[in-house]
This record gives sequence, C-alpha cells and structure tokens, in this order.
Amino acid sequence: MELITLHKRVIGLDVHQAQITACAIIEEADGTTLIEQRQFGAFKRDRRALAEWAASLRPDEVVMESTGIYWKSPYAALEAVGIRAQVVNARHVKNVPGRKTDVGDAQWLATLSRAGLLRGSFVPPAKLRELRLISRQRQKLVGQLASEKNRLHKVLTDGGIRLGVVVSDLQRVSRRAPWSKPSSMANRLTRCSSSPVADSRPAARKSSMPCRAN
Repeated sequence: MELITLHKRVIGLDVHQAQITACAIIEEADGTTLIEQRQFGAFKRDRRALAEWAASLRPDEVVMESTGIYWKSPYAALEAVGIRAQVVNARHVKNVPGRKTDVGDAQWLATLSRAGLLRGSFVPPAKLRELRLISRQRQKLVGQLASEKNRLHKVLTDGGIRLGVVVSDLQRVSRRAPWSKPSSMANRLTRCSSSPVADSRPAARKSSMPCRAN
C-alpha cells in the first residue's frame, strides 16, 4: 500500500523501560529519503542526547506510543528543547493495516506519522501537569486519612467504646478540645496550689503557735 507523504521530516520513538529506539525519516529537497535509526538509554543524560539529536534534525512530527509511564520522561526532555511530541494510543497503531514483518516499531510509527495517519492524545502543558499531579496526590492523601479514621472508629467500637453515639466525627478540633485543653477549674486549682500566698499561710500559722516547755 502506497502512503501519501504529508510530513517530510518525522521521527518515531519506540520507548521501553531501559531503552529508546528512534527512527528518523527525512526527505531531502531533491526527493531522496534518508532513514536513520538510533538507540538511546533511559537515563537522564541519554534522554538529553535524544532531545539534542531530534532537535538537530528539525522534524515536523515526533511520535511515540503511550507505553505505561515510560513516555513521560522522554516527552519532557523533548519539550525542554521546544519539541511537542505526539503521544498516540498503541491500539490505534495496531489497527492500521499494511505493516511488514521486517519493519521495527519506531520505523512503523515514523511511516504512519509521515502519512498523517496517527492522532495524538491530549497532553496538557508542563504547569498543568504539575498541578494535576499535586491534586491527585492530595486526593490520595485525603482517601488515606478517611481510611485511618474508619479504622480508628472500628478499633474503638470493638473495644466497647461507642464514641460514635456521642460525636459524629472523632477527628474534629471541637471533639479533641475537651481532652487537649485543661478546664478552667483545673487551671484555678493549679494556680492556687502554686501560689506563694497559699504556701506561706500554713507556715505562718505554725510559727505563730506558742512553744510549750517540756
């Protein structure tokens, strides 16, 4: 099947856990087509080298599959050099017919992107991704807190302490106040016991008593 070329400079990335395979298909001004394949590691320096290599080719499209979470770090490295890659669904790539068995994943991605047959998923900007990550982390922590509250309520109920009959929420400040702050009566008793006047009165009465001779 002959594919119509829409983009003359494309790069396909096959991202794995420990390796990134890149294939660039470049069509020159005279009509000749060059295919260059490179392999990069998964460390930060390797991703930086990938981004610099991709930027040097000035591609029209860079495409990769959304493989788990492994696509995020190469995507961020490309974004740092001004390249917005397309992240496509692997199911959409498999549904396109005409693939030959001797063509690698990266080259097939580049071929489909060259013909404009791939549709990228929505990837928000970096600031929005950070905000979404913080929001999801907060939601997870709130869920863990609710789970611990339920566990505490269950432990108290199993021990025969039915605080749920008296209060609706065991973790509110108003519910912790009677146990966390001393009462006014206790404060007065503490002040009276530590007052020097209260301590001196028994001593004064004792010293005013007459001494009896034996």
